[in-house]
Amino acid sequence: MSTTRTYHKVSIWRRYDFVLLILVVILVGLGIVMIYSAYEYSIPKEGRTWWDNLVNRQIIFAIIGFILFFGVSIIDYRHILSLSYILYIGVILILLVTSVLGHTSFGAQSWLRIQNLTLQPSELAKVLVILVTANVLGVEDDKFEKLTPLLLSAILVLPPVALIYLQPDFGTAMILFASWIVMVFLAGVRWRHLAIIAGIAGVGAPILWFRLNPYQRKRVTSFLYPSQADAGDSYNIRQALISIGSGGWWGKGLLKGTQSQLYFLRVRHTDFIFSVWAEEMGFIGAIVLIGLLALLIWRIIRVAMTARDAKGRLIAIGIAAMIFIQTFINIGMNLNLLPVTGLPLPLISYGGSSLVATLLALGLVENVAMHSKPLEADLF
Repeated sequence: MSTTRTYHKVSIWRRYDFVLLILVVILVGLGIVMIYSAYEYSIPKEGRTWWDNLVNRQIIFAIIGFILFFGVSIIDYRHILSLSYILYIGVILILLVTSVLGHTSFGAQSWLRIQNLTLQPSELAKVLVILVTANVLGVEDDKFEKLTPLLLSAILVLPPVALIYLQPDFGTAMILFASWIVMVFLAGVRWRHLAIIAGIAGVGAPILWFRLNPYQRKRVTSFLYPSQADAGDSYNIRQALISIGSGGWWGKGLLKGTQSQLYFLRVRHTDFIFSVWAEEMGFIGAIVLIGLLALLIWRIIRVAMTARDAKGRLIAIGIAAMIFIQTFINIGMNLNLLPVTGLPLPLISYGGSSLVATLLALGLVENVAMHSKPLEADLF
């Protein structure tokens, strides 16, 4: 007696990563709650319009982001990649406009102001550079014997990195460059070519250091030599450490964080929202939040592992790297393990451009998941 094994393909909707979606919804929801606790709950309400409320703004940005999330997830990413160069040129043009007409805040000319709305084009640039890099590096392995894929990807990455760096926004430029490095490493570029990158980076590092603005260099030196730092320069990081330390195991409770409610902690709803979370939710709550972010990153890596081709795998890898590096730097900054860079905590911190761009990127991950290797079931 013989047994015949046949297969059937499962609908792409069966491969939709609902765990990823649930994690994203939870993190965005927690972010909105913490923005309310860190900022809106304690400030005076008189004379403020509906749009002045940061929670309302974040909800609107989240709705826009989720529309893009679902929209970009249903279009085959190969079609999106075919437009990546056109989108790339558009982003370069927007960054050039920002360098001339941009609005300056916190020392960086990184925003475009449209009436009462400010947009940060560099956030969108991070996502589109990942797309372009994936398109260039997602080639057959034998093509990496030549320098062509690496050089082309570097030529495409350097203009947005330079424009963002000159705003000056060193943190975002570093995220973009580091994400590219991870994609290059995992794409299969030869070690001898990676050594060339390392050599160029070693030569360029001193130049970049002296090109930084004085306040940016001061952040690094204050971190390396805290005993020599001015009280004003180290004020916020000390308040952040007080916030985290005073939370104890279980925290003071939602809306009860003294460092945030009494305005001791600055930029508490953006760069230092993790400190507010740790004070109000405690060590256990901090571990839960880090665990949720780690699970999200792992889920993206899982999608990369099942991608149908190299380009899909690199899209997911690049987005995982972007979210991981930004999360690592933000939390490290809050814990005084890294210098202050002004990077928000993905999906948690207030910021429309960051939230929309991150949701757009995660929609691309869902796209790769839906068009991953066909799932097969055995029928006997």
